[in-house]
This record gives sequence, structure tokens and C-alpha cells, in this order.
Amino acid sequence: MTFQGALVNEQGVTFAIIIVKSHAVQHTAEAMSTQRKFSSVFPGVPIVLMAEDSRGVPAYYGRRDIVGFLSNTPMESIPWKEYSYN
Repeated sequence: MTFQGALVNEQGVTFAIIIVKSHAVQHTAEAMSTQRKFSSVFPGVPIVLMAEDSRGVPAYYGRRDIVGFLSNTPMESIPWKEYSYN
């Protein structure tokens, strides 16, 4: 399986961002399960989930400090790439 994501190091904090469907960030249990699923791809790194609404506005789920940072970060400045996951 492939997915879009980014590994970011900002202000001394390394974290991963994973693009998901909107329902994955709307329900805490599902969001936490999704984060656990991707923890093997990014071991030891906080994982933030990102979904866009129909207008392209991002919604994030994850650590509050990282989500706060990302909410003020233009999406085009994030180093997105395609990852493989087994």
C-alpha cells in the first residue's frame, strides 16, 4: 500500500504527517487506531493525521503543539512524498 505523507523536522521536533480520509480525523478512536497503524512506518515519531474537506481546508489530528504549528503552515510548504507500507 502507498500513501502520501511527510517527515518534518521543525524547531527541533521531528514528526510525521499522514494524509487520510476525513472520517479518520473526525473520530478519536479511529484516529488513534490510524496513528498506531502508521507507527511502524515512523517509529518513535509523533504522527499527525491530515484530511482536507471539500474546499481543500485541512483538518489535523495529533499532538496539540504540532497541530497548532501546522494550522499556521501553508500546505505547499510541507515536503509531501509517497511512502510504501506493508
